[in-house]
Amino acid sequence: MGAGGGLLWGAYGISALGTWLAFDAFPLIAVLVLHSGPLAVSFLAAAGLAVGAVAAVPLGPWLEYRRKRPVMVATDLVRCAALLTIPVAHLLGALTFVHLLAVSVVVAAADIAFRSASGAYIKTLLPPEELLVVNARFESTNWTAIVLGPPLGGAMVGLFGPVVTVLADAASYLLSALGLRAITAHEPRPARREEAVAAGTAENTGNAEDTGAAKDGGPAENADSRSRTRELFDGWRFILRDPALRPLFGNTVLYNGLLMAISPLLAVLMLGPLGFAPWQYGLAFALPALGGLVGSRLARRLVARFGQHRILLATGVLRACWPLGLAFVRPGVPGLVLVLLVEFGVITSCGVFNPVYATYRLERTLAARVVRTLSAWSVSTKLGTAALTALWGLLAALLGPRTAIAAAGLLLLATPLLLPRRAPQPLAFAE
Repeated sequence: MGAGGGLLWGAYGISALGTWLAFDAFPLIAVLVLHSGPLAVSFLAAAGLAVGAVAAVPLGPWLEYRRKRPVMVATDLVRCAALLTIPVAHLLGALTFVHLLAVSVVVAAADIAFRSASGAYIKTLLPPEELLVVNARFESTNWTAIVLGPPLGGAMVGLFGPVVTVLADAASYLLSALGLRAITAHEPRPARREEAVAAGTAENTGNAEDTGAAKDGGPAENADSRSRTRELFDGWRFILRDPALRPLFGNTVLYNGLLMAISPLLAVLMLGPLGFAPWQYGLAFALPALGGLVGSRLARRLVARFGQHRILLATGVLRACWPLGLAFVRPGVPGLVLVLLVEFGVITSCGVFNPVYATYRLERTLAARVVRTLSAWSVSTKLGTAALTALWGLLAALLGPRTAIAAAGLLLLATPLLLPRRAPQPLAFAE
């Protein structure tokens, strides 16, 4: 990847470490500082994602026509500034549930923008044959951060309280922004919006100009307005008309939503009735991350031996089989061991699946649609996660966290039905 790639990789690594140091920081603050219950904790996770995702919808078309690295720097700085308000408010004794919710909205919207821009940036920098290698390397870095982050974060929470991990996360975004800013590799200028609109409407407006119908910008202005509206939904149109991306999209939204809906309920269950300490909770998710590190290292070899589609399908099935076991967690060492085993199975499967899936998605996405497609994908995933998290919080309030976790685990068993059944054919349409 060169020097610029090294800086990009370093920025990603420090940001990932900060994120996992602050693993479940908002639910922990809500439970340990604000003394919130399962419904409130689930609402916090759901509402922040939902409002942030809706706010991010217009960003996809806007980002498509701009250089991606400056956007990545800006979103890092926005997340840093938003997160810093939490320790400041806590120090002043003014931290509230509404404040946590507002920050989660800003961070969620900035996260969607960053992920969409970074996907397009990587595709710009690298030839297609290198995408799997780099995605696997980033995945390995992420799992390494998961191994290190939650135990260190749990120790920090035990010593200083959960707010200090938010401060560490904010600092990681600042360092990431500085690393991205230092990249000197040239980024090609994307097509300007006016050029893209002109290319798409030239045929329609040509005759109108000949007859004077476009005078005073009438039809041209209307075409531009229609184009702006259309651009908001281009990502979803591209996904839904591609026979390979469409089922994978449905699988991702449902799987991620159900898996993330379990997370706040498991936090409430383990830190509340089951009496686990914060460091034990962090450890339960850190040690299994070694499986993700192993899986991401194996992804390239497995694809080379068995083929991309076969590995995508096999690991997509495997990752759905484990979460149901979390419904049977008990107090003490047996319960901790059960969580470790279940999480190891989930994470190892995801460690192989994620880089293969990320590469598969980029390969199937036209270069001029990458940002809008990834933005639509992230918005849909976050909205799905928000809706399912809120619904499962309500279910937990009515039936208890354990029952809600079991229901999510059972539904996850059906998610492989949405995976693409056949290897994809070449793209049926061009730009």
